[in-house]
Amino acid sequence: MRANVNAISEDHTVKKRMSTHFWKTFLRYKWLYLLMVPGIAYYIIYHYVPMFGLVIAFKKYNLMKGLWGSEWVGFDNFRMIFSSPEFPSLMRNTILISVYRILFNMLPDVMLALILNEIRAPWFKRVVQTITYGPHFLSWIIVYGLVFSFFAPGAGLVTTFFRDMGWGELDVLVNSEYFRSLLVTSDIWKSTGFGAIIYLAALASINHELYEAAVVDGAGRWRQMWHITLPGIREVFILLLILRIGHIMDAGFEQVYIFLNARVYDVGDILDTWIFRRGIEQMEFSVPAAMGVFKSVIGLVLVIGANKLAKKVGGSGIW
Repeated sequence: MRANVNAISEDHTVKKRMSTHFWKTFLRYKWLYLLMVPGIAYYIIYHYVPMFGLVIAFKKYNLMKGLWGSEWVGFDNFRMIFSSPEFPSLMRNTILISVYRILFNMLPDVMLALILNEIRAPWFKRVVQTITYGPHFLSWIIVYGLVFSFFAPGAGLVTTFFRDMGWGELDVLVNSEYFRSLLVTSDIWKSTGFGAIIYLAALASINHELYEAAVVDGAGRWRQMWHITLPGIREVFILLLILRIGHIMDAGFEQVYIFLNARVYDVGDILDTWIFRRGIEQMEFSVPAAMGVFKSVIGLVLVIGANKLAKKVGGSGIW
């Protein structure tokens, strides 16, 4: 009995000490905690409160009845999605386009960062950075306008050149064989320069004494890159890879929606464009909301799985 009393007393003492330590720490860093309030409030208001709207995915939503007055249908919206004849094609297009983006868009970022890191003339490096960063700030509407001016069927600069040279008609924009390649290529042109910034920051954080020691040991530029530079940016590469895998169900809605046309629906129609048509154009909110929930769950599972896999292969992961 006395032992139980002593254990309870010790437990109470520990809790009191922890409480005292917490309040001392809070008062000591009160201004830092105060600076956190706007960020926390932002996430609560704009990221967590809207999550109550997910209930639309489980209802037959009616604008007149409102969120709580609409009929509860459970998983009927999800059954409608999975039984739709369009669903397999939408999933295939979404995953393929996203995988192509991951496979072909990440390496150019790394390569450009490595090239810029090797440039020794500051003025030339600034010129290259300015030229490669510029396309990132163009909207996809402008990018499509540029692509259309080159590859418009029968009137584009490149298509006209092909026809005048007697090489036949070139139908890049309306040919399903070229559509995905066109998406990936235009995305590389637009985002590579800006994507290299993160790797340049990682390269700048590498200790230069490592390079000096490598030179003393007789290592050339290629050896230094293989044994120092690439390991130095490995964690950043893994982090960005995990984030991209988490967004594998997105596939770049804005670009795909602008480039999409009736001739390439079979290879270009993705989940987000389908959601846009059903939700905005047809004013049907429940089924697109269910599709959004499905995408979010898949993205969460992929992020957790990729994070665990990154830790197993020696990376630090996100958490």
